[in-house]
Amino acid sequence: MTQTTARIKKFGKNFEIVVDLEKALKFRKGDSSATDFFDGDRIFIDLKKGLVPSNKDLEDAFKTTDPVKISEDIVKSGEILLTQEHRDEERDKKFNQVVDFLVNSAIDAQTGQQYTPERIKNALQQAQVNIRNVPVEDQAKEIIEKLSKVIPIKLETKRIKIVIPAIYTGSAYGIVSPHKEEEKWLDNGDLEIIVSVPSGASLFSFYDKLNSLTHGSALTEEIKQ
Repeated sequence: MTQTTARIKKFGKNFEIVVDLEKALKFRKGDSSATDFFDGDRIFIDLKKGLVPSNKDLEDAFKTTDPVKISEDIVKSGEILLTQEHRDEERDKKFNQVVDFLVNSAIDAQTGQQYTPERIKNALQQAQVNIRNVPVEDQAKEIIEKLSKVIPIKLETKRIKIVIPAIYTGSAYGIVSPHKEEEKWLDNGDLEIIVSVPSGASLFSFYDKLNSLTHGSALTEEIKQ
């Protein structure tokens, strides 16, 4: 268990609690089973000095003196201090996600062969690629541009024509629009769109999301290069 501080500022005062880092992060993301992130009963205004607020301070800021309800408010709306260990773990996790994505979706631009994970890792370090904490697909283009300076690499993509029924265009457009090459709105309100999606695991994920949002009603056809 890794303990850290969660805090929030209200009415000019800081309110701080000690929490279990992983459980608090899960609770913030909506995991209702992670309600045991706070195993104490004390709210502080200065944790290091051990100073606690008055009941009036708590009532003014949170409309309650219940430490459990207050802790939930702090975690949901305040700041959770991340430990260096956690930041390192998240960075390594994102780095490995990028490596997996490139191994599955990119190829040697000269030979057409896939790269090994080790070669991709070395190239990422050599090119000093800054990996951001956003979905890999959203930063794939800029990563490829930087990698292409040290190795011949390109994304292997599939071009797909998709017809999305009018009833689902609102919910599905956010999935297809980042990949679009062309789009046409049909007279009946359906959306006909041509997308270019990286091959491999990303393509399967794309189909899964599309089918989920359209309940399998979207018509797809791969366009041969």
